Amino acid sequence: MSSECSNQTPLYIVESKNINQSYFRYIDWLTVGIYLVLVIAGVFSVYAASYDFDNASILDFNEFSGKQVRWIGCAMALALMILLIDRRMYDTYAYPIYAFVLLLMVITIFVAPDTKGSRSWIVLGPVSFQSAEFGKFATALALAKLFSSYNFRLNESAGNYLKALTIIFIPVILILAQKETGSALAYLALFFVLYREGMSGIVMSAALFAVVAFVLAVKYSSIPFMGISLGEALVFIIIMAILVIMLAFYCKKLIAARNILAWFVATGFIAYVCHRIGLEIPGTPFFLIVIGAALAYSFILALHGNSNKLLITIGASIVAILFLFSVNYAFSSVLQPHQQQRIKVTLGLEEDLLKAGYNVNQSKIAIGSGGMFGKGFLNGTQTKLKYVPEQHTDFIFCTIGEEKGFVGSAAVLLIFLALILRTIHIAERQPTIFGRVYAYCVASYLIFHLGVNIGMVIGLCPVIGIPLPFFSYGGSSLWSFTILLFIMLRIDASRREHLTY
Repeated sequence: MSSECSNQTPLYIVESKNINQSYFRYIDWLTVGIYLVLVIAGVFSVYAASYDFDNASILDFNEFSGKQVRWIGCAMALALMILLIDRRMYDTYAYPIYAFVLLLMVITIFVAPDTKGSRSWIVLGPVSFQSAEFGKFATALALAKLFSSYNFRLNESAGNYLKALTIIFIPVILILAQKETGSALAYLALFFVLYREGMSGIVMSAALFAVVAFVLAVKYSSIPFMGISLGEALVFIIIMAILVIMLAFYCKKLIAARNILAWFVATGFIAYVCHRIGLEIPGTPFFLIVIGAALAYSFILALHGNSNKLLITIGASIVAILFLFSVNYAFSSVLQPHQQQRIKVTLGLEEDLLKAGYNVNQSKIAIGSGGMFGKGFLNGTQTKLKYVPEQHTDFIFCTIGEEKGFVGSAAVLLIFLALILRTIHIAERQPTIFGRVYAYCVASYLIFHLGVNIGMVIGLCPVIGIPLPFFSYGGSSLWSFTILLFIMLRIDASRREHLTY
C-alpha cells in the first residue's frame, strides 16, 4: 500500500496542473460581458457623435467609428494575449515593466510634437499614442508588487509610505513635464488603494480639506470680511472646527475640546460686538491669535500627557493654516492662465460662454435637451450640428444625454457602477496581496475617470481632458483600460491555484 502511494503524483500537483490547463473556466465572464457592452455602446456613441448626415457606415474606416472598431479589434487581440500569459509573469516583471514605461515617458517629453500645448503624444507614422495612458497599468503592477513584498506593511514606517508615494509620483512628475495635467491627476486616484491598505483616514480627510479650502478661498476671494476675504475667514473657521473635533474624537480629550470650543465662541462673540460698534478687528492677526492660543493650550496638554495624537492634531492645524496662505500663490502663480480661467468658470466666478466656458455650456444644453427619453439615435441637434467641440472624445457623454435622455444616461452610469462593484468584489476575493492591490488600482482608475469626466460635461468639474473609459474615441485610452482590466481578470482566474496549496 505504501509503495503504491509513493509512486503516485502528489495530489496538489495534479490539481495545480488541471487548474493551469483550464483556468479559462475561472475567468470572470460577467466582467468580460460588461466590458463588451461598454465598448459596443462606445462605438455607437462615437458614430453618433461624429455623424454628419453623409450616411457613412459605422464600419467605414475613414470615419471615427470605423477607426474605433479597428482599435477595438486590436484591443480584443491584446486581451486574449494577456489571458494567455502566465499570471506569474505580471508579478515577476512588475518592476521592469514599470521602469520601461517610465523610460517611455521620459522619451515622450523630448520627441513628442506640440499638440494643443502638451507634449504627450508619440507619433509613429499614422499611429499616435499617449505613454501616460500605458503608465496606469505599469504603476498599478509596481504598487501591487511593493505591497506584496515580504513583511511589507504600509503603516510600519515612514519609509514604506515613501516607497509607495515614490511609485505613484514619479509618473505624475513625468506627465506634468509633458504638460498634460489631466492625465497626471488620474494617478492620484491610487490614494484610495493606500487607504484600503491601511493608510490613516486623517490623510484622506486632509485631502478633502485641501479641496474644500481651495474652493472656498478662490470662490469667495473678492468678498471682504474683517480685512480679509470671506473665503479665508471661512477656512479659518473650518480649521477651528476640525481642531475641536480632532481633540474630542481622535485624541479623546473631551474637556480640552470643550474648553477650546468655549474659547472660540467667546472670542467670536467679542469680534462680533466690536464689529457692531464700529471697531474693526484685522482678520488675519485675530484668527492666528485665537487659533495659536488653542494650539498652545493643546501643546501644554501634550507635554503633560505625552500624547502623540495631540502633537499630530497640532501639526495638522499648522499645516492647514500654511496651506491656506499658499492657496492664492498657487492659484495666481502656479496654475496657467487657461487653468485659472477654467476653475473660475466652474466656480461661477466668470461667464465665458465664448471661450473657456463654451464647451461646458453647449454640453449642458445638449444633455438638457434630451429630456427623459432623448431625441433618438442620430436625431440630436446640438451634437449633429457640431455645437459641442470634442464631442467624440472627452465630451462624448453629451451625445448619450441628448439622444438617450435621462434614462439612457442613467443606464450607462449603472453599467459603469456594475463594473466598478464587480472589480471591488474581485479585489476582495483575491488570495494574494498582489492581486487585491492591483484590482483596487483598477477600481480607483475607473472611479476617478468616470467621476471627473461626467463632472466635466455637466459643469461640476473643471475641464481637464479626462476621457470616458471605453466610450471616448481613441486607441490609447481603450487599450490602457483593456490592459488594466484583463490583467486583473488573468490574475483572478488563477486564484484557485493558491487555494489548492
